[in-house]
Amino acid sequence: MAHDFLHRMLETESDRFQVQLYGCLAGGFFLVNSYLADFILRKPELSALLSLVSALLLGMPLIYHALRDLLARQLEMNELAALSFVASFGTGNYQAAAFIAFFMIITQLIEYRSQLGARKNIEALMRLSPQKARVERENGCSEISATSLQVNDIIQVKPGDTIPGDGIIVDGSSTINEAAITGESMPVEKRTGSTVFTGTINMSGFLRVKISSAPDDSTLSKIKEMIVQAQNSKTPVMRLIHKYVAWYTPVILMLTGIVLFFTRDITRAISMLIIACPCTILLASPTALVAALSAAARLGVVIKNITALETANRIDSLIFDKTGTLTNGTLNVCSLTKLADISDEELLSVGASVEQFSNHPAAKALVNEARKRNLTVRPALNFREEPGCGVSADIDGKATAVGRHTWIADKCQHETKPVSGNGDGSQLYIARENRLLGCIELSDSLKPDARATVDTLRNDAIEHIVMLTGDKRTVAEKIARELNCTVEAEVLPEQKMQKVEQIKKSGRVVAVVGDGVNDAPALAAGDISIAMGAAGSDVAIHSAHIILMNDKLDRIPFIIELSHRVVAIIRQNLAFSLIFIATLLVLSAGGLIVPKLSVLLHTFSSLFVVFNSARLLRVGEDLS
Repeated sequence: MAHDFLHRMLETESDRFQVQLYGCLAGGFFLVNSYLADFILRKPELSALLSLVSALLLGMPLIYHALRDLLARQLEMNELAALSFVASFGTGNYQAAAFIAFFMIITQLIEYRSQLGARKNIEALMRLSPQKARVERENGCSEISATSLQVNDIIQVKPGDTIPGDGIIVDGSSTINEAAITGESMPVEKRTGSTVFTGTINMSGFLRVKISSAPDDSTLSKIKEMIVQAQNSKTPVMRLIHKYVAWYTPVILMLTGIVLFFTRDITRAISMLIIACPCTILLASPTALVAALSAAARLGVVIKNITALETANRIDSLIFDKTGTLTNGTLNVCSLTKLADISDEELLSVGASVEQFSNHPAAKALVNEARKRNLTVRPALNFREEPGCGVSADIDGKATAVGRHTWIADKCQHETKPVSGNGDGSQLYIARENRLLGCIELSDSLKPDARATVDTLRNDAIEHIVMLTGDKRTVAEKIARELNCTVEAEVLPEQKMQKVEQIKKSGRVVAVVGDGVNDAPALAAGDISIAMGAAGSDVAIHSAHIILMNDKLDRIPFIIELSHRVVAIIRQNLAFSLIFIATLLVLSAGGLIVPKLSVLLHTFSSLFVVFNSARLLRVGEDLS
């Protein structure tokens, strides 16, 4: 009954933290008053009573946690802390026992609070989601819970409102603050047809938005799930620590027993137990990783698995996709070549009709150009898309295909020679009923920060930088010359994956950067995979280890720098912890450190590790 009541009372981790904090403050209050009664009021009986109350308040949590670990057959720091308290309490020195318990609990609270960092991020994300949404119904607009939104609901979003669900604007235009999702501080202009995300803020215009995903499947919910996944994952260093900590406690108890047997001095044994509590060892990695996750999230970088941070420290090869990664991904029609008795308008209309359901940048370019020219985009039936090749559909009852030359050539019986373009753009060939109709050439531009990013990566000892693209060779080589990197062109998605595996077999550690759609096989094959501009992209979220919610290339050198700093901080923390514990254990065994001093030194060591890890929060400040 009592256990069930306690379990219900401490049902959440937040409740447990608050109860332990208040208990620590109350015990500390009685402890301070015991010293006042002893040294100022000169009333030893009152001091002893206050010390006893303080010791009970502060010691019970230590004993509770130790018993819980023992029942779970786990040996960690709680057992050593509880033993040092019991030893002091058993000698009748309640004041010393309370003093030890107070600072040991302070240390535990520091550890606990540092590990709550990722949970606090989750809570902050959940607060971004509005509670209510205005939904259009047949009988007018009604306000419902945001969690009740369904796909295809039409909602109204007024200026200043937080958008309650992922969707597409069906009416209106506005400026949207997407900092919560992408980390981008500058607002983004949105208009009819644009995608908006849960938790972003409508700053100016009135919008009508069609919900495109259920609340549990929104981009914000996916970010929350990724943070939970990252928090629950363990790096190799963390797994190593937890593997050996089970052996640590028995060894310390054996050493303490030997010292006690030969010296008959209980204070030495107590000091050794306090010093040996492995708080700093257990804090060494989690505190650094929580700080790193927070620094990354500030810049719109979501790390799905913290193991990726340790692996990123060893990267020596980096593979980029081209379109949408190194280039803007916004293609424009620059020329049309007719290869049949067809007008330019008809050629473009047919191409846009086939491509209208594709999300590829080339498809969007055709559709946008057709709309600019007020051309008809006709219904498409039996739409099919082959990644890296092209798309096909029935337009006006005729089988029509749009795609790369080699793929279209397989479908045509005549006129399969490639068209000679200007060499600066990508070409899409259009065929109808196995007859080549023409070619549309598209051009793209390099992102402004692409060259600087590649140069920075090369300075960071990334020796092998390759651009893989399905684009034609002349276009790819032009981009590669501007970036001064290696290039392989006209490769299919599966060939990209094979290239990644080939580089890995040569002994290199490979990072793959892509848009998460056509690059999914290559992303999955890399030691580290980074998805660019992944807001709203299911494929990117599932295929990549690290998600960039925006399209800024400078986040990639940031990830590399952060990984170097994380590994360095963890090593510093572990080195400090091991040297600190080993040195003070020897001093405690020699009787040079009393229990109260050992408690203060132990608390200082935990604070040192926490503040050393907190330095990671400043990584990337210049990019904010």
